[in-house]
Amino acid sequence: MECNIGAAGKAARLKLGIAAVLGGLALAGIILSGLLEGAIWWLGVAGAILGGAFSIWEARVGWCIVRAIGFKTPL
Repeated sequence: MECNIGAAGKAARLKLGIAAVLGGLALAGIILSGLLEGAIWWLGVAGAILGGAFSIWEARVGWCIVRAIGFKTPL
């Protein structure tokens, strides 16, 4: 995979990834505290953490899957 995003795109993806992981951890805390009940909420936790981790990986590698399939992104 060759680098297909610049420094601004890397920074944006890193910030988005960190925010998603932290949001997933916050949601997990809310579930564990009992404010939300039901197993379905854990899918949101998994999605946020995995999606955030993927975004952090994109930032680290300098590669964007959306750009790789042909879409133009502003960053």
